[in-house]
Amino acid sequence: MANIIVNGKNQEVTLPLTLVDLIKLNNILQPDMVSIQVNEEFVERSEFETFSLKEGDQVDFLYFMGGGAF
Repeated sequence: MANIIVNGKNQEVTLPLTLVDLIKLNNILQPDMVSIQVNEEFVERSEFETFSLKEGDQVDFLYFMGGGAF
């Protein structure tokens, strides 16, 4: 077992673990709309299936939303 931080909370996971696996594990809604930062660096969507997480990684799931006009 390994510990990582997901959106500011400790999470115990089994390695090896890719970002696609982590998306499924966390039941992320609209996975096609999420951007992911690992250790404050954005990961390209094309790398989600191959990017392997390691002990202590800090992962943030981010959704970008547009605003309306006043």
